[in-house]
Amino acid sequence: MRNAWTITPEPYGSPAAAALWRAYYTEVSDRWYLLHEGRRTDPAELERGIAAENGSQLAPPTGQLLVARYEGDPAGTAGVRLADTGTAELTRVYVRQELRGKGGAALLVGAAEDAARALGAARLRLDTRSDLTEARALYARLGYAETEPFNDDVYAEHWFVKTLS
Repeated sequence: MRNAWTITPEPYGSPAAAALWRAYYTEVSDRWYLLHEGRRTDPAELERGIAAENGSQLAPPTGQLLVARYEGDPAGTAGVRLADTGTAELTRVYVRQELRGKGGAALLVGAAEDAARALGAARLRLDTRSDLTEARALYARLGYAETEPFNDDVYAEHWFVKTLS
């Protein structure tokens, strides 16, 4: 249901953005540790990871955090930040698990593309992991093409780029 979704810019430190960041980080961290070490993230390590990325790079004038709401409730995020002249990076694309399959992720990515254009970007790039198969399928479906690595992030295993028209 498209009209159930709203997407608006929001400060990275807002209560909704902070709660969604915690949910996102917990999920991707737990997925990684379960796959590689057969355990969930240690609570102290989880808190350090959440605190280490406050989201300040997703603030104007060089970035933007978007919060999606489903029927008024915080449901997901997407962020963009300028990487270099003409290029922005897509990050923190997340939709709460119980709301997946309702079109929110594609709407978030579309809104992030608009935000990247508004920042002056002509292309949008991202990295992701092999185990995040849903994300890789989403990006391919939305016209992102796999490309050569553009960073040396230890968790990055796939890199995508899309020219923004």
